[in-house]
Amino acid sequence: MKSINVMLSTINDVKDFVSIVSQFDYEIDLVSGRYAVDAKSIMGIFSLDLSKPIKVNIHSDSPDPFVNSIQKFIVE
Repeated sequence: MKSINVMLSTINDVKDFVSIVSQFDYEIDLVSGRYAVDAKSIMGIFSLDLSKPIKVNIHSDSPDPFVNSIQKFIVE
């Protein structure tokens, strides 16, 4: 599993992010505080606090293609 932080500031960011995530077959979760949601769920993402970075947990042995595709959302 690999973890990175992303920032989804606008509704369009969330739509674009879910569109990208949906292209991958493996499990991808978003974690904010004690809440975890499926990254393919727009409703789940909107239940999180989007005012701060969100941790993305990628459950794959080769997450690099996914990480490269969401580069614009990644924050340190």
